[in-house]
Amino acid sequence: MAKSIQILSTKKLSGEQKQALTNANIEVTDTDFIQTQNKSFELKDLNENLIFTSQNAVHSILSHPKAEELKSKNVFCVGLKTKILLSESGFNVVAYTGYASDLAEIITLIYRNESFTFFSGNLRRETLPQALKDAEVKFNEIQVYDTSLTPQKIKTAVDAILFFSPSGVESYLKDHTIKKETCFCIGETTAEALHKITKNIIIADQPTVEDVIEDVIVEYSNKL
Repeated sequence: MAKSIQILSTKKLSGEQKQALTNANIEVTDTDFIQTQNKSFELKDLNENLIFTSQNAVHSILSHPKAEELKSKNVFCVGLKTKILLSESGFNVVAYTGYASDLAEIITLIYRNESFTFFSGNLRRETLPQALKDAEVKFNEIQVYDTSLTPQKIKTAVDAILFFSPSGVESYLKDHTIKKETCFCIGETTAEALHKITKNIIIADQPTVEDVIEDVIVEYSNKL
C-alpha cells in the first residue's frame, strides 16, 4: 500500500473537510494556531456604508444589541462566506471580493465620495485602510474582535502545511522552521508572509478552505 501523505492544518477543519483528505489517503493533523474573540465596543459615529473583511467581524456585530439598526445600511465585504453570512443575517451586500485589495479598488474608483465604517480586528492588515486614506475616502474604524496567536508544538513530520492567514504563519513560525514542506495558502496575503522563507508555495484559486484542500488533493493525487 502506498505511504500516506502527512499534512498539518493550522486551523481546525470540519469533519467533511477532513474526510475529503482521508478519502485521498492524506492524513491530517489540525489545530488552531490563532484564536479570535469578540470584544466590547460602542456602535457610534457610523457612516453610511459598512465594511467587513472577515466572518469574525460579522459574528461580533451580530452579537451586539443594536445589530438590527445596521441592516438599513449598504455593506461591502471580503470573502464569499462573509457575504453569505451577511446576506442570510439580513444585511444588504452591495459588493464583495476575494481580497481586500480588490475591494479597496472598487470603493476608491466607484464609491470614493461616500463614507464608510470599517469593522476590524486588532491584527488586521493595512491594505484596505491605507488605500482608503490614500484616496481620501471618508471612513472610520471600529475594532470588534481580537485575534491572538496560539502557537502549538507539532512533533510529527509533515509533507505539507496549510495556512489560512498571515497571523497563522506568524504563530507557526514561533516554534517551527519551514524546510522542504509544501505550503498551501488560502490567498496572496497569506503567501506574502512566507515569501522570504520558502518558494515552495501553492496559492488557492479562490480564498476558501475548500479550495486549499482541493489543491492538496490535486497536488498529491499523482504521488500516492
